[in-house]
Amino acid sequence: MAEHRWLIPSALVADPDGPAPVRRSTRDWVVDGLCVAVAAGFAVILTLNLINDPSNGVPRWWDTPRWLSIADGAAGVVAGLSLWWRRRFLAAVAGYHLVLSLFTLAGAVSILVVILTVGVHRRFAVLAGYLAAIVASNFVFAGLRHENGQTYWETVGWGTAFVIIVALWGMVLRTRRQLIVSWRERAERAESEQRLRVAQAQVLERTRIAREMHDVLAHRISLISLHAGAIEFRPDAPPDEIAGAAAVVRASAHQALQDLRAVIGVLRTGAQSDDVPERPQPTLSALPALVDETRSSGSRVRLAVSAALDEVPATTGLTAYRIVQEGLTNARKHAPGTAVGVAVDGDPGDGLTIEIRNPMPATAPARPIPGTGVGLVGLAERAGLAGGRITHGPADGDFVLTAWLPWTVP
Repeated sequence: MAEHRWLIPSALVADPDGPAPVRRSTRDWVVDGLCVAVAAGFAVILTLNLINDPSNGVPRWWDTPRWLSIADGAAGVVAGLSLWWRRRFLAAVAGYHLVLSLFTLAGAVSILVVILTVGVHRRFAVLAGYLAAIVASNFVFAGLRHENGQTYWETVGWGTAFVIIVALWGMVLRTRRQLIVSWRERAERAESEQRLRVAQAQVLERTRIAREMHDVLAHRISLISLHAGAIEFRPDAPPDEIAGAAAVVRASAHQALQDLRAVIGVLRTGAQSDDVPERPQPTLSALPALVDETRSSGSRVRLAVSAALDEVPATTGLTAYRIVQEGLTNARKHAPGTAVGVAVDGDPGDGLTIEIRNPMPATAPARPIPGTGVGLVGLAERAGLAGGRITHGPADGDFVLTAWLPWTVP
């Protein structure tokens, strides 16, 4: 837009309700130059005709005294030149033209330009007051220099008609400019709101990524901690067991690094590009693989599924998968060595129910796996966003985590 700024009137760049700005655009220079040239040229040509050949140039005012024609011409030239400063000193220029309108004929063009400027750059109340003063001065002008062949009231009527038409034209231009300014403000506000929406979307996406990172890494790092603790407390275990635990630690660490690298890559770029597909997210059909991975770490997990896992919607399946994943992670953290029961049941329309149950530990773990302490809070938020709910707490000597998620019928 900057390269076309010379095409925009400076009145559109500034506040249209205030005075015109001092700094002119290229367009303003051209317009002001033309106004000065036309107004001053009209004053000079009219005055020369009145003085040199009153019967040929403007015969309707042939009886104008010579001294008045000369004074009128000089004042008209000054009025035309003063138009160059009408943007900065509009009040002073308008006042000068108001006095000039009592007797001038050579300054008629410059008076019309000033009326137009007042109509564009001032409120209606100011324009109405100035227009009333100009119309009142027209009564004096008609008494001093009315046209030959016309009555006094005809001269007053024609003069009043001209100034009213120009004033209305100025009001139209002012309204148009205010409309353009309002459009520009709306466009800028829309761009600002769009940038805000993009920023909010980025924050939401990064929050989602952080939640996914917590769910994935907490699960894998808890496996690493569990097997590393087993190696630490049983250094005399058979080599095969130590090698198996070390293999699980290595595989879990490698997978955690891959997940972490992928998440950090997305956070660095701010968002995934259109040509790079998003990593596939697990669904509920991957639940048996998750349980098998947990069992391979030595944990005892019983899985009972009464729902058709492949028919669960992808969004609901991902939420259910993360709930089970976090529930198994919490069981390893707070009740290591206990058996964990996972039950999944549900039907389309009735919803999906998930229950994770493990015995309450008799004593706290000697070396508990560190955590953020917000896993269940994150699960409740995730379930709430999906339209479900989560309850958790002791029940009959067990710790029970129950979740319900909607299962909509396609």
